[in-house]
Amino acid sequence: MDRRNFLKQSSLASSLFFVPSFVKAFEDVASSQLGYKRLVIIQLSGGNDGLNTVIPFRNDLYYSERPSLGIATKDILKINDEVGLHSSLKPLKNLYDQGYLSIINNVGYPNPNRSHFRSMDIWQTASDSNEYAQSGWIGRYLDHYGKQPYSAIEIDESLSLAMKGEHFNAMATQDSKALYNLSKDPYFRHVTKHQNDAHLSEHNLGYLYKTMIAAESSAKYIYEASKTISSTKEYPSNKFGKQLKTTAQFINSNLNTKVFYTSLGGFDTHVNQLATQKRLLNIYAKGIEAFVQDLKANNTFKDTLILTFSEFGRRVKQNASVGTDHGTANNVFIIGENLKKQGLYNRMPNLSNLDDNGDLKFEIDFRTIYATVLNKWLEVNDTKVLNKSFYQLDFI
Repeated sequence: MDRRNFLKQSSLASSLFFVPSFVKAFEDVASSQLGYKRLVIIQLSGGNDGLNTVIPFRNDLYYSERPSLGIATKDILKINDEVGLHSSLKPLKNLYDQGYLSIINNVGYPNPNRSHFRSMDIWQTASDSNEYAQSGWIGRYLDHYGKQPYSAIEIDESLSLAMKGEHFNAMATQDSKALYNLSKDPYFRHVTKHQNDAHLSEHNLGYLYKTMIAAESSAKYIYEASKTISSTKEYPSNKFGKQLKTTAQFINSNLNTKVFYTSLGGFDTHVNQLATQKRLLNIYAKGIEAFVQDLKANNTFKDTLILTFSEFGRRVKQNASVGTDHGTANNVFIIGENLKKQGLYNRMPNLSNLDDNGDLKFEIDFRTIYATVLNKWLEVNDTKVLNKSFYQLDFI
């Protein structure tokens, strides 16, 4: 087949670059080697305002720095005498009351970067702020411990850096049936039929061929496994709700996938923050509520851990546009059935001891959370994945 014609005409050429090559030989590995515990990562893109999410309503500095943005006490879902949740997080408050939520405050990293793209890269690669890594932390997990192309799946059209390894990548798909139908493309069939063709000896095209060959059986496996389960749970009719519904379908069908990655964007609230954040937190909370109920109904919640993060928090002081500017430390939500430490994991931010820019000082390096999840939940060597050793937390 003519190389240029193949690349131009095959609709798979772009879609399946996200599937790792040279993995077909691993497809017969028993699922027991990876176990059944699953990690679901939710990225709140744009920098969610943590102070208006987990609110220190007894702290006078909170209201003095946010005369227009401070949430009124009557509108706060109180979790104790000093701290409450945003009113849009009522479903999350229900999880909190059941002991299914751990809130880790003051999470960040040394020498923070306030650029969306750079800070997200740091979170996704688990690198130092002055280090530029080309692989993500989940991607490196796959390098060492993933045995199939579908060991990690991002429920989206393309892969985040977090899911790209040095040797293996995760898969990206929003619809298993669409992916399966794509794998039956006539050009794809032609490639797999001629997999021993001389083209395979050509470096670039051979890589693509082998990638597509590996993808065909993966697409079939995902579709055949997940089509046996059809969720009866009603999810919110938005993109995030659909992402979580697809994730639940994959989990409940016992798909041999360890990590799922989803995201919700729009949190860059420089202007008129109150309405925007209220809407987005409502989308997040209602989606999580449906997701957890779906998993519980199928007895899979006990083996699922949900981690929610944002690339940075916001400034303590509101700006002139009734919004907040890029900040540093933030809160991280951990949701699961068997948490060792439920509720507030640590103390709230110290608003009277800010850094030179008027930002919150971080106390917990986000990589200690990753290390804990890798070691205690996924049961792998966290140092091998993170390339450094970090102390372990005790939320799981």
